[in-house]
Parts: sequence; C-alpha cells; structure tokens
Amino acid sequence: MFYGPGTWYAKDGDVGQRVRKRRYPIIGIGEGTNSFIHVDDAASATVAALGRARPGVYNVVDDEPATAAEWMPVYAEALGAKRLLRVPAFVARLIAGRALVEWSLSLRGASNEKFKEELGWRPQYESWRRGFVEDVAAVIPGGVTN
Repeated sequence: MFYGPGTWYAKDGDVGQRVRKRRYPIIGIGEGTNSFIHVDDAASATVAALGRARPGVYNVVDDEPATAAEWMPVYAEALGAKRLLRVPAFVARLIAGRALVEWSLSLRGASNEKFKEELGWRPQYESWRRGFVEDVAAVIPGGVTN
C-alpha cells in the first residue's frame, strides 16, 4: 500500500477524503494485515535494486505490517478525522461486495527482510506510524496541506 503525495492515502487522496467524511469504516474487527510503503521509500528501493538485485521476487514495504484495527485509527488521527466507524462484515459485503470485503479481511502483510538483507536497503519511514504523522498530516511550506 503506497502512501505519500499523489497516492490514495495522501490527505487529499481518495482514501484520505473518505476517512475524513467517515465513509471508510473498519470492517469487522479489522483483522486484515496491511503492509505500507512511502512513495519516497519505494523510489529509493527501486534505485537500490537497479543493476544490483538478483532476479526474483522482493517485498518492498516498511518494517511494521499492521491490522486495519491498528493502522486505521492512527491514520484517521493523522488526518484530523473523527473516530472511525465499524461495520460488520456481513453489512460491508452488502454495500461493497464480497470480493472487496474478503480481500480486506484476508490480507496477511509482508516482510522486507530479503530485500534489506540482499541490498542493504532501509526505509526512511521504518513504520507507517511515523510516516502517517510526518507525511500524511504534514503541512507543506506555504500553508498547503499534503
């Protein structure tokens, strides 16, 4: 899940707007586990991989996968949004469809250990917790919010 300027999770992005309008609830108990990566970290990982990475599959994420129940309240707070609503999974299936709900509840998160070990790369935002506070909630010089 990319976050940062120009993403769905930016303050003015689709998810950011929905969370602020209380239209992006926690589904069920929020057990799906997400892995996040700031766009700047994704770019630095790409540069690190160019010409140095062995062929294969790598997860480029931060160091802290988190359940929706963990990350969504922190994200909402970073946006200055009200407390998130919770919607039972069966209700969410009626509104959003089965596929989306099952996907969100079954996410398992990912590990970046292979990429870090092989390339010596480290994310600038080691955790979405710091990234959400420092980037999503940040005010850009000149008074424009991110």
